[in-house]
Amino acid sequence: SRGAEVPGRGLSGYLSVEAVRARLAATSKGAALRELAELLARTGRVTDVDALVRAAQAREEQGTTGLGEGIAVPHAKTGAVTAPVVGFARSAEGVEWGSPDGTRARLIFMIAVPEAVAGDDHLRILAMLSRRLMDAEFRARLLAAEDAGAIARVLAEVA
Repeated sequence: SRGAEVPGRGLSGYLSVEAVRARLAATSKGAALRELAELLARTGRVTDVDALVRAAQAREEQGTTGLGEGIAVPHAKTGAVTAPVVGFARSAEGVEWGSPDGTRARLIFMIAVPEAVAGDDHLRILAMLSRRLMDAEFRARLLAAEDAGAIARVLAEVA
Protein backbone atom coordinates (compact mmCIF):
# COMPACT_ATOMS: atom_id res chain seq x y z
CA SER A 1 0.00 0.00 0.00
CA ARG A 2 1.04 3.58 -0.61
CA GLY A 3 1.50 4.48 3.07
CA ALA A 4 3.88 1.56 3.67
CA GLU A 5 6.84 3.32 2.03
CA VAL A 6 6.86 6.14 4.58
CA PRO A 7 9.38 5.19 7.30
CA GLY A 8 8.03 5.03 10.84
CA ARG A 9 4.42 5.34 9.72
CA GLY A 10 3.51 1.73 10.27
CA LEU A 11 1.76 1.03 13.55
CA SER A 12 5.02 1.56 15.45
CA GLY A 13 4.88 5.24 14.48
CA TYR A 14 1.83 5.50 16.76
CA LEU A 15 2.21 2.70 19.32
CA SER A 16 5.03 2.41 21.84
CA VAL A 17 5.64 -0.29 24.44
CA GLU A 18 4.57 1.98 27.33
CA ALA A 19 1.07 2.01 25.83
CA VAL A 20 0.86 -1.81 25.77
CA ARG A 21 -0.62 -3.82 28.64
CA ALA A 22 -0.50 -7.62 28.67
CA ARG A 23 -3.23 -7.95 31.33
CA LEU A 24 -6.18 -5.57 31.27
CA ALA A 25 -7.58 -5.22 34.80
CA ALA A 26 -10.95 -3.82 33.67
CA THR A 27 -13.92 -6.17 33.28
CA SER A 28 -16.44 -3.70 31.80
CA LYS A 29 -16.32 -1.60 28.64
CA GLY A 30 -16.42 1.69 30.58
CA ALA A 31 -13.56 0.66 32.86
CA ALA A 32 -11.58 -0.64 29.87
CA LEU A 33 -11.94 2.69 28.04
CA ARG A 34 -10.57 4.49 31.13
CA GLU A 35 -7.70 2.01 31.59
CA LEU A 36 -6.73 2.38 27.92
CA ALA A 37 -6.95 6.19 28.09
CA GLU A 38 -4.64 6.13 31.13
CA LEU A 39 -2.29 3.83 29.21
CA LEU A 40 -2.22 6.29 26.29
CA ALA A 41 -1.46 9.11 28.75
CA ARG A 42 1.86 7.36 29.54
CA THR A 43 3.06 8.38 26.06
CA GLY A 44 2.86 12.10 26.87
CA ARG A 45 0.40 12.63 23.99
CA VAL A 46 -2.74 12.96 26.15
CA THR A 47 -3.47 16.26 27.90
CA ASP A 48 -6.82 15.28 29.47
CA VAL A 49 -7.63 11.64 30.28
CA ASP A 50 -11.25 12.39 31.26
CA ALA A 51 -11.93 14.19 27.97
CA LEU A 52 -10.43 11.26 26.04
CA VAL A 53 -12.64 8.80 27.95
CA ARG A 54 -15.72 10.94 27.22
CA ALA A 55 -14.87 11.12 23.50
CA ALA A 56 -14.35 7.33 23.31
CA GLN A 57 -17.63 6.70 25.15
CA ALA A 58 -19.48 9.10 22.84
CA ARG A 59 -18.11 7.16 19.85
CA GLU A 60 -19.29 3.85 21.37
CA GLU A 61 -22.79 5.31 21.72
CA GLN A 62 -22.90 5.82 17.93
CA GLY A 63 -22.26 2.09 17.45
CA THR A 64 -20.00 -0.51 18.99
CA THR A 65 -16.34 -0.64 18.02
CA GLY A 66 -16.35 -4.39 18.69
CA LEU A 67 -15.28 -5.95 15.39
CA GLY A 68 -15.84 -9.59 16.31
CA GLU A 69 -13.20 -12.36 16.55
CA GLY A 70 -12.42 -11.10 20.08
CA ILE A 71 -11.31 -7.68 18.81
CA ALA A 72 -12.41 -4.16 19.76
CA VAL A 73 -10.95 -0.92 18.42
CA PRO A 74 -12.39 2.00 20.40
CA HIS A 75 -11.36 5.33 18.92
CA ALA A 76 -11.73 9.02 19.56
CA LYS A 77 -11.11 12.36 17.86
CA THR A 78 -10.43 14.89 20.58
CA GLY A 79 -8.52 18.02 21.48
CA ALA A 80 -7.30 16.01 24.50
CA VAL A 81 -4.51 14.41 22.45
CA THR A 82 -1.61 16.26 20.86
CA ALA A 83 -0.68 13.65 18.23
CA PRO A 84 -2.17 10.41 16.90
CA VAL A 85 -1.53 7.59 19.35
CA VAL A 86 -2.49 3.93 19.70
CA GLY A 87 -2.63 1.77 22.81
CA PHE A 88 -3.27 -1.95 23.23
CA ALA A 89 -4.44 -4.11 26.10
CA ARG A 90 -5.17 -7.80 26.27
CA SER A 91 -7.94 -9.23 28.43
CA ALA A 92 -7.71 -12.83 29.64
CA GLU A 93 -11.45 -13.17 30.34
CA GLY A 94 -12.62 -10.81 27.63
CA VAL A 95 -14.84 -7.74 27.96
CA GLU A 96 -18.44 -7.59 26.72
CA TRP A 97 -18.22 -5.11 23.81
CA GLY A 98 -21.41 -5.66 21.84
CA SER A 99 -19.49 -7.30 18.99
CA PRO A 100 -21.60 -8.50 16.04
CA ASP A 101 -20.50 -12.13 16.52
CA GLY A 102 -21.11 -12.04 20.28
CA THR A 103 -17.43 -12.64 21.19
CA ARG A 104 -15.99 -10.85 24.21
CA ALA A 105 -13.13 -8.47 23.37
CA ARG A 106 -9.75 -9.90 24.33
CA LEU A 107 -7.58 -7.82 21.98
CA ILE A 108 -8.43 -4.16 22.53
CA PHE A 109 -6.79 -1.28 20.67
CA MET A 110 -7.52 2.37 21.41
CA ILE A 111 -6.83 4.91 18.67
CA ALA A 112 -6.86 8.59 19.62
CA VAL A 113 -6.27 11.44 17.21
CA PRO A 114 -6.34 15.21 17.63
CA GLU A 115 -9.54 16.89 16.46
CA ALA A 116 -7.58 19.04 13.99
CA VAL A 117 -5.91 16.20 12.08
CA ALA A 118 -8.56 13.54 12.54
CA GLY A 119 -9.19 13.13 8.82
CA ASP A 120 -7.39 10.15 7.41
CA ASP A 121 -4.96 9.34 10.24
CA HIS A 122 -7.31 7.25 12.36
CA LEU A 123 -8.86 5.63 9.29
CA ARG A 124 -5.41 4.65 8.01
CA ILE A 125 -4.47 3.20 11.42
CA LEU A 126 -7.81 1.36 11.56
CA ALA A 127 -7.30 -0.06 8.05
CA MET A 128 -3.73 -1.13 8.89
CA LEU A 129 -4.90 -2.91 12.03
CA SER A 130 -7.99 -4.48 10.47
CA ARG A 131 -5.97 -6.05 7.66
CA ARG A 132 -3.65 -7.85 10.09
CA LEU A 133 -6.31 -8.71 12.67
CA MET A 134 -8.32 -10.66 10.08
CA ASP A 135 -5.41 -13.14 10.14
CA ALA A 136 -6.13 -15.82 12.77
CA GLU A 137 -2.44 -16.70 13.12
CA PHE A 138 -1.57 -13.07 13.89
CA ARG A 139 -4.32 -12.92 16.55
CA ALA A 140 -3.05 -16.17 18.07
CA ARG A 141 0.46 -14.71 18.34
CA LEU A 142 -0.92 -11.60 20.07
CA LEU A 143 -2.77 -13.79 22.56
CA ALA A 144 0.30 -15.97 23.16
CA ALA A 145 2.94 -13.21 23.55
CA GLU A 146 4.04 -13.36 27.16
CA ASP A 147 4.57 -9.72 28.10
CA ALA A 148 4.22 -6.14 26.86
CA GLY A 149 7.60 -6.23 25.10
CA ALA A 150 6.71 -9.42 23.20
CA ILE A 151 3.30 -7.98 22.28
CA ALA A 152 4.94 -4.76 21.02
CA ARG A 153 7.30 -6.82 18.82
CA VAL A 154 4.34 -8.64 17.22
CA LEU A 155 2.51 -5.33 16.71
CA ALA A 156 5.62 -3.75 15.14
CA GLU A 157 4.95 -5.96 12.08
CA VAL A 158 1.73 -4.05 11.35
CA ALA A 159 2.46 -1.70 8.46
